[in-house]
Amino acid sequence: MLKLKLHWQILIALIIAVIYGLSFPDQAEYVTWMGDLFLRALKMLIVPLIVTSIIAGVTNMGDAQNLGRLGLKTITYYVSTSVLAIITGLFFVNLIQPGVGADLGLRKEIPELAAAPGNIGDLVMRMVPTNIFDAFSSADMLAIIFFSILFGFFITRVNQEPKEFLTNFFNAGFEVMMKIAHFVIMFTPLGILGIVVGVMAEQRNNLAEVLGSMGVYFATVLVGLVVHATITLPLIIRVIGKVNPVKHFKALTTPLLTAFSTRSSSATLPLTIDAVENNAGVSNKISSFVLPLGATINMDGTALYECVAAMFIAQAYGIEMSILSQAIIVFTALLASIGAAGIPMAGLVMISVILTAVGLPLEGVGLILAVDPFLDMCRTSVNVWSDSCGTVIIARTEGETLSV
Repeated sequence: MLKLKLHWQILIALIIAVIYGLSFPDQAEYVTWMGDLFLRALKMLIVPLIVTSIIAGVTNMGDAQNLGRLGLKTITYYVSTSVLAIITGLFFVNLIQPGVGADLGLRKEIPELAAAPGNIGDLVMRMVPTNIFDAFSSADMLAIIFFSILFGFFITRVNQEPKEFLTNFFNAGFEVMMKIAHFVIMFTPLGILGIVVGVMAEQRNNLAEVLGSMGVYFATVLVGLVVHATITLPLIIRVIGKVNPVKHFKALTTPLLTAFSTRSSSATLPLTIDAVENNAGVSNKISSFVLPLGATINMDGTALYECVAAMFIAQAYGIEMSILSQAIIVFTALLASIGAAGIPMAGLVMISVILTAVGLPLEGVGLILAVDPFLDMCRTSVNVWSDSCGTVIIARTEGETLSV
């Protein structure tokens, strides 16, 4: 197995984990510790990796003009693809109407909703931290990224001696973090084995609901995600980036499988950076800025899911959604996906913002709880795929020669 490429090792681990988790759920604890340990190791890397990569990326750009140009391209891509994902979800949920006739008896209580953010304004305010060290300790990615961009920019504005020292310091820090990441990546198959066994063991009783009354809703989200991932994004990178989508997909196999298993785009970030740089040929200057930003604010899969879920709940309760209400859902889903953390179940919590915005019952979230872990795997993979597509497109527009 060690002679196989990493993505094949992960694929084999996934198959074994599904069989083991469904067949021997009571013995899951014997391997789930490996998944917990692997996730802890990845999460350990997130904050220092994002801080060093963004600061190094900004300082290596050289001046404010380069930063502004790259930032504008990045935000434009992320907002555009998220809107396209939401519209795709809205089209399929109106076409299929999975909530019509849904069994409201499947509703479950969601204690996590008590911790849901109050409104979109809170998400915007979170970008400017009152205490950056508190943001570091709580892994508040929006605040960390804002501070890192600001810090990196003003490194370029100081005198030559401190500028060179700090630039070299953060470049070296980023290299060290990537070395640690490569060490952790070696254990990815074992970590994924432990994670997926735990998920399968926990969710085995929900498989009947996925295939039964919730099957149409599950299929609606899945169809939307598949269309966005296999048609919309490949078309964009082919037309705008002049990149071969098939080659790019092969280059990203390992992080995509890891995102599917861990359900966390932030935890997958070290593998995504590694694959985009070493397999796709994107420079560190581009990847170190675009990917950490994408892992926080670019959530195509989550945005699509939130839109479909809100419409599904409205249909299940027999609430007619006007064009204006659906437009509010599109706008709120975009902002909510930007504020969603790159962790498992973040989208489930963030959907409460959308339901509040359009006056839908919050308890309706309980309708979709049974199938959420499976959809979380799929939408996280789409999130990471979109991040990588944006990175190669921006690298192309910056004149870089890629290997995909």
